[in-house]
Parts: sequence; C-alpha cells; structure tokens
Amino acid sequence: MDVLVLIGRILFCVLFLNSAVGHLTKAKAMAGYAGARGVPAPAVAVPASGFLLLAGGLMVAFGVWADLGALLLVVFLVPTALLMHSFWKETAEESKTMEMVNFFKDLSLAGAALMLLAFFSYVGHDLGLTLTGPLFDIS
Repeated sequence: MDVLVLIGRILFCVLFLNSAVGHLTKAKAMAGYAGARGVPAPAVAVPASGFLLLAGGLMVAFGVWADLGALLLVVFLVPTALLMHSFWKETAEESKTMEMVNFFKDLSLAGAALMLLAFFSYVGHDLGLTLTGPLFDIS
C-alpha cells in the first residue's frame, strides 16, 4: 500500500508543481490575466499562489508534513475557483462551459486535497514512504 500511496501523491501533485512553475516564471503575463478576471493585487497574488502551489505540491509529494501541504493546496484551489473561474459571469456559451469545467475541477481537487489532509492526519506516522509524519493529529 505504501508504494501505491506514494505514486498517487506524486501523480496528484504533478498538476500543482507544473502550475507553480508557470506562476513563478510567467508571473507578469499571468498577473495581467488574473487582473482582468478581477483578482485583487494580481502582481502579488500570482507569485504568492505560485509559492503556495510549490510548497503544497512538494510537501504532499515528498511526504513532508503532507497534511499541511494538502491544506495549502485547498487554500489555493477554493479562491482560485471562485475568482478565476466565475462561469456565472460569462455570457458566451463556450467561455461559460470552459470556466464551469475549470471551476468544478478546482473544487474537485480541493475535495481530494481535504481528503488527503484527513487521511495523512489520521494515519499519522503509520503511513510509510514519507519524510516526516503529519503536523496535525485528528485521530
């Protein structure tokens, strides 16, 4: 089971780590887009969210306080769904559909990250192939 959980953690985090690279290397362009979507202080929000993605993704993937890492991903995903993918504001059907897909993708990933938070916190040090145990204890 330990190997399956490790593979799952890594696969789960590929999206976040890839996004972190984009947020940190293309911050100016992404800030322009985020600003157009109504994100406050996009020049700060984009790199800050990139660091959230990077820290959360690495923590979950490597098993370093993976429960905290999962929480960081939730902190990124929920506001992103609401601010960046507000499909209810779209008038063009194609844009509305694309934003709706991304909105629900982000909410679904936030749900998965919450389950990981609970899983890591509950299982604690019994979960193998991690570098540390959890930060939180919900047992």
